[in-house]
Amino acid sequence: ISIAIGMEPSILLACTTSIPIDADEMEVANRFKNGDLELVTCKNGINVPEADIIFEGKILIDETAPEGPFVDLTDTYDYVREEPVIKLSKMYIKKENPMYHAILPAGFEHKLLQGMPQEPRIFNAVKNTVPTVQNVVLTEGGCCWLHAAVSIKKQTEGDGKNIIMAALAAHPSLKHVVVVDEDVDIFDPQDIEYAIATRVKGDDDIIIVPKARGSSLDPKASEIDGTTTKVGVDATKSILEPEKFERVRFSE
Repeated sequence: ISIAIGMEPSILLACTTSIPIDADEMEVANRFKNGDLELVTCKNGINVPEADIIFEGKILIDETAPEGPFVDLTDTYDYVREEPVIKLSKMYIKKENPMYHAILPAGFEHKLLQGMPQEPRIFNAVKNTVPTVQNVVLTEGGCCWLHAAVSIKKQTEGDGKNIIMAALAAHPSLKHVVVVDEDVDIFDPQDIEYAIATRVKGDDDIIIVPKARGSSLDPKASEIDGTTTKVGVDATKSILEPEKFERVRFSE
């Protein structure tokens, strides 16, 4: 194997993007760079992107060691796992001002890189279900991983619930989903809370899915089988009485 450290952001973003197993992350990075990505070939024959530090080595198939505990994006320690040992054999360092770039665990860069590539996947999935979807965000309060807010132009009753199910299927680690109307700013947690407070009737508008596949990053998920309980909140206005939910707008 080869390990590259100190790469440019387009490569980091490509590496965190979920792509088909037969696709190449370097091709994704090359698209981000409009075809200008440069690769070099290490002495072991592996192509790597331009970087400030490069290691060469081997993954040992007959030796493992405990990995962790490490802080993950939920600000908590992830499980310690037995993983194969990597034996390094060579190291190359840029001569002038090499940059050792390391992401701060649970920092905003960590959460952004992890969550942002998932938002288009969720958007495409919910758009196939309700074409009038406006936007999707994995919220910072949900570590850019466990919570999503979706904005739609509601056409029929039930649109919100269909969106919830599509979003949960598109991103299996998702735990809670809130669906709101287009007059609610999904990038403003206070506005989302307003929609929940004024447009949700608990027994009609909340979906609970027990024993669903969860995320290993969720400290509340079962340590036995990894399952959790997922919740969807339809915080959209009723089609039948939209005038009851119209918000007063103050002029500038």
